[in-house]
Amino acid sequence: MIYKFKSKTTGDVIMLEPNGRRVLEIIGKDTATGKGIILPEQMSAAIAALEAAVAQEDAERKAAVADALANQEAPPRFEAISLRQRALPFIDMLRRCEKAGTEIVWGV
Repeated sequence: MIYKFKSKTTGDVIMLEPNGRRVLEIIGKDTATGKGIILPEQMSAAIAALEAAVAQEDAERKAAVADALANQEAPPRFEAISLRQRALPFIDMLRRCEKAGTEIVWGV
C-alpha cells in the first residue's frame, strides 16, 4: 500500500506504507482506516511533532555513533534514508497548506 497525501495547494506527496504510517503516527493520526484529513488548525501541532521526532532521531544517531567511537567499535549502520529526509516534503506540504488554509487528505 502507498499513502498519497493530497491538497489543493501543493502537489501530491507519496510515501510507501511503513513510512506514511510512521509519519501519521508521529502526528497522532489514526492509520487503521487508511484514510483521513489534516485540517489547517492541526498543522502547527503536526509540524512541531514531526520536527521533534526528527530532532530526537538525529540525537539518537549522534549518541550511537559517539558511544561506538568511545568504545572503539565500528559506528552503527542506520537506515539509508532518515526520518528527516522522508518527512521534509510532508513538512513543506503542511507549512504551505497551513499558510493557504487548505486541508490535506489521504485515502480518498
